[in-house]
Amino acid sequence: MAIEVGTEAPDFELKDNHGRTARLADFRGEKNVVLLFYPFAFTGVCTGELCALRDELPRFENDDTQLLAVSNDSIHTLRVFAEQEGLEYPLLSDFWPHGETSRAYGVFDEDKGCAVRGTFIIDKAGTVRWSVVNGLPDARDLNDYIKALEAL
Repeated sequence: MAIEVGTEAPDFELKDNHGRTARLADFRGEKNVVLLFYPFAFTGVCTGELCALRDELPRFENDDTQLLAVSNDSIHTLRVFAEQEGLEYPLLSDFWPHGETSRAYGVFDEDKGCAVRGTFIIDKAGTVRWSVVNGLPDARDLNDYIKALEAL
């Protein structure tokens, strides 16, 4: 079960597609965070969602907001995926310990071994202010993220 709106977002430390360390705590007091979990790189729905974010990136990565996308793929897979699709925002690897961050947010599917489609908007204080969790085949609506960010 996904963590609830109004709770403190679990901190994490993950490597991005370039091997750099990213921590949620690094954004506390500085930026709101759109934390997006997705099942697998190179799959149809995931590619569509991440490319839609790429096409609207100034709304999700600016002076006030940081986009972080998390999957259970390795950093090497994520590097190739980002290069192929022109994704310039951080793709974080929750590969090892496998799914630890996805589990902390309640979006890890134990049977499939991957995250489901969970998105959490976290305010500058580190509180989850909005979330949506969809099953593996169900794409999320980008406009919902935009409305939630505007409400902060």
